[in-house]
Amino acid sequence: MKKAFSTSALIILILFGFKVSGQTGNFKVLVVASQAKDHWKSISVAKSFFERLGAENHFSVDFTDDTSKINDTNLANYQVFVMFHLAPFDMSASQQAALQKFAEQGKGWVGIHAAGLTGNQFLGPNSKAPYWQWFETFMGGVTYSPHPAFQDGMVVVEDHNHPATKNLPAKFWISDEWYEYNKSPRGNVRVLATADESTYKQNKPMGDHPIIWTNENFRRMIYIGVGHSPTALTNPSYIILIRDAILWAASK
Repeated sequence: MKKAFSTSALIILILFGFKVSGQTGNFKVLVVASQAKDHWKSISVAKSFFERLGAENHFSVDFTDDTSKINDTNLANYQVFVMFHLAPFDMSASQQAALQKFAEQGKGWVGIHAAGLTGNQFLGPNSKAPYWQWFETFMGGVTYSPHPAFQDGMVVVEDHNHPATKNLPAKFWISDEWYEYNKSPRGNVRVLATADESTYKQNKPMGDHPIIWTNENFRRMIYIGVGHSPTALTNPSYIILIRDAILWAASK
């Protein structure tokens, strides 16, 4: 049975914030959100969420849905790039190149939910745009397949030794779309957490179903597959995850 978070627990989090004592802040984060209607409910509340998270943890946030901000000159001002529901195919070739350079320079990347929409199926049959193969490799060599219905499910934390997941409980419930891929990225990435497929109805069971991972071929990269709904931004475990992912992505 799903364990709901109490109203009192949420009030405590709201009153006392989501700070991490001893963390060094004073860095800049660029959050670029999608303009896709599928995610507008989450995006509509995300600006205030990220700004508040930054204020409470001593980093500044610029939030936009303008992909023209993804360029070498502008990215040079930031230590962390958060790709919030922004799919890789929503960027132009020059924007893709700028983000690739940013990641290869060792700066921090946090990809959330639709940031993981890999696969050339999104280009369309008549597209002349080149497929961004680098990004598929960046994501662990997997391609997205259709997700199941939006529903409650459980995230199981596999690696508590990583800074992004060290403060999470062993398991937590969240409502999401539970993105599926053509195969598990395990072996190409460091898996931090998996989806417990026994807790929801899958579209095509993966068996081994990583849902949060890092690609350690890059210095500061983390992908978080859950986060479709605005309710995620009020889920205490998810808030801790996003906070710690950003702090780790910025860390020296």
